[in-house]
Amino acid sequence: MFSSKSLALQAQKKVLSKMATKAMANMIIDDTSSEILDELYKATKEYTRNKKEAHKIMKDFVKVAVKIGILYRNSQFNKEELAIVDKFRKKLSQTSMTAVSFYEVEYTFDKNVLAGLLNECKELLHNLVERHLTPKSHGRIDHVFSHFANMEFLTALYSLEGDCRPYLKRICEGLNKLLDDRVL
Repeated sequence: MFSSKSLALQAQKKVLSKMATKAMANMIIDDTSSEILDELYKATKEYTRNKKEAHKIMKDFVKVAVKIGILYRNSQFNKEELAIVDKFRKKLSQTSMTAVSFYEVEYTFDKNVLAGLLNECKELLHNLVERHLTPKSHGRIDHVFSHFANMEFLTALYSLEGDCRPYLKRICEGLNKLLDDRVL
């Protein structure tokens, strides 16, 4: 059955996913979140030693975020999915507080805890977009979380003398700001 609203939503998702660049992210994502994404990119590039792979991970991140934002703004989630949105927000807030705490209190970092929280976020996202996004988008979610929940990456990120430490500092400063402003 033809639906112009559905067709318009599909077109919007397609166009925005093609435009998922830093400029597009800056239009949709607030300044603090954008700064956090920039630092995540730098840490990812440092860890992978591969600019192209780091760019792909962040591009996948932005594409998924944009699509979920479009679905949410266009009231495409049903009651059950809105409950998942609420669970996801709470889990993301918990994950952010844990990440900041591990940074601020030396020798408390536990890669298993942080990786577990990130994987719970991933599963909630998969459940949220199950009926809305394509398998390719689900693959993007997996790609993003397989990197950020990777225990070796987390260990490198939280290493006290590691090359990623300055990025982690700025990531945590941004997360703290989002937590203080009740964005997370």
